[in-house]
Amino acid sequence: MIHSWYRRRGKRLLDLALTIPTLLVLAPVIGIVALLVRTNIGRPVFFLQQRPGLNGKLFRVCKFRSMTVERDERGCLLPDDQRLTSFGRFIRKYSLDELPQLWNVLRGDMSLVGPRPLLMKYLELYTPEQARRHEVRPGLTGWAQVNGRNSIDWEYRFELDLWYVDRCSFSTDVKIIALTFLTTLRRQGISASDHVTMPEFKGTAAID
Repeated sequence: MIHSWYRRRGKRLLDLALTIPTLLVLAPVIGIVALLVRTNIGRPVFFLQQRPGLNGKLFRVCKFRSMTVERDERGCLLPDDQRLTSFGRFIRKYSLDELPQLWNVLRGDMSLVGPRPLLMKYLELYTPEQARRHEVRPGLTGWAQVNGRNSIDWEYRFELDLWYVDRCSFSTDVKIIALTFLTTLRRQGISASDHVTMPEFKGTAAID
């Protein structure tokens, strides 16, 4: 009963209670990072991309841009590792590129805690069980982020996401938020061993 109320009402109240003062306190930092992105990488300052949210409802996720838009002779974007700048690596290392997503949380597109919003093209690749990750709002951080982030494989990541979906509660969210600060300070799991972020998900069958 308590967990049910928290999922329906309390979680949103916690998001607002923490996000509003955080945005006010970090406003100067967000402004400085925006200026540095403009200076070091150029326009646009923000990376906007459509992602699936609660119950698959679409929204535009907002991040600071960490990569250039360089393309090859065919007009295709170069691989991530060729477009990720040294400044981009820095803001990713300390999760500064994620700060604009506080606006997504304020709007109600996201929550502070939940499965990370993934690419649209992955929707058709999920198993019915994996698709349950959309039963809660996507999060700025999550159980998978404090248990390996980008260094874990997709199957384990989805297991962690579903663990959270089934156990979402006030105490769990507070624990994940606290662990997020420690993980960020230790700069753990920023990238996979053979990729600058996370390799592309090609479906469970492809993994097996």
